[in-house]
Amino acid sequence: MSTLSIDAEDISPRTATDLIGHEAAEHAFLDAWNSGRLAHAWLICGPRGIGKATLAYRIARFVLSGGGAGGGGGLFGEPEKPTSLEIDPRHPVIRRIASGGHADLKVLERSWTDDKKTKLKSEIPVDDVRGVGGFMSLTPGEGGWRVVIVDAADEMNRSSANAILKVLEEPPRNALMLLLSHSPGRLLPTIRSRCRRLVLRPLEDDQVTLLLRRSNPDLTEEDARALARLAEGSIGKAQGLAAEGGLELYREMVSLLNGLPRLDIPALHAFADKVAKGEDSFRTVTDLLLWWIVQAATRSAGQGGGEAVVGEAALQCRLVAAAGLEPWVQLWEKTQNLFGRADAVNLDRKQVLLNAFSALERLCRA
Repeated sequence: MSTLSIDAEDISPRTATDLIGHEAAEHAFLDAWNSGRLAHAWLICGPRGIGKATLAYRIARFVLSGGGAGGGGGLFGEPEKPTSLEIDPRHPVIRRIASGGHADLKVLERSWTDDKKTKLKSEIPVDDVRGVGGFMSLTPGEGGWRVVIVDAADEMNRSSANAILKVLEEPPRNALMLLLSHSPGRLLPTIRSRCRRLVLRPLEDDQVTLLLRRSNPDLTEEDARALARLAEGSIGKAQGLAAEGGLELYREMVSLLNGLPRLDIPALHAFADKVAKGEDSFRTVTDLLLWWIVQAATRSAGQGGGEAVVGEAALQCRLVAAAGLEPWVQLWEKTQNLFGRADAVNLDRKQVLLNAFSALERLCRA
């Protein structure tokens, strides 16, 4: 594996030229490339934020640069087969892909709803997909291949998915499609059956910590490790939590929970007031509370890993020992439903938070 080199400004999949933790997937693609029997479509699967898009752009750079061509002579003058997707950092394809200006690369993703770029569309519409077949059938303008990245295939509507399926059914020569999916089970079975699958696993905490420190040099080692624990193998989630102040919110939340089985009501109201003011902070805290409940239930089953805040493991063990596993599973289901209704019908955020913490308190006092 090459040395990881990610600058604070260089963390987007378009610009990140290195990859960590997914060597097996990279080698699987390289084996297919070197064999001369490359599948025309690849389904890159795995949880959000673990590097699927980074791998897709890494593949695109490799293919559009010639796939390691000209790397030196092998036996009897034959070119050596590439052993990595890494290309010369001075290659012009890197700059053109980073700027979105490569003629042989097309990226399908959700577009903005307005010119001010305040909100993304909820799906990839069919109008954005209709030109894919024609694009892939054109003669490559800069080399031997055309590449399409769909980020993510889960966000296509039914019409969009059917349009992509038509391209997959009659793939052009020297055209490669890379479909990213967070939930491949939701895709059309006919799409899945026409793609070779690359399954990416969540990163190790040490890998997430390393990536965080590289992209956020002001972050302390302690905070980076805590964020890695909360992110569960997703560098994207860890970076989002770091940007949104998620670790500070989590520490404040755990400080409140330390008072269980009786919560500090004035402190709870102050916390709920602060969190309810912003959509991002509200969503962050609701996600973290659900995660905390899952961790508590996991410990009740005799499992569980480390902790993001010192003492939270002991707190969870103390609380679940009194109630057992089943009530905690029921609490998670009810809390998840409550947060889902809050999104669906725009419930008062503060009251939603108070109801969730009150349900937790009732369980611990029972």
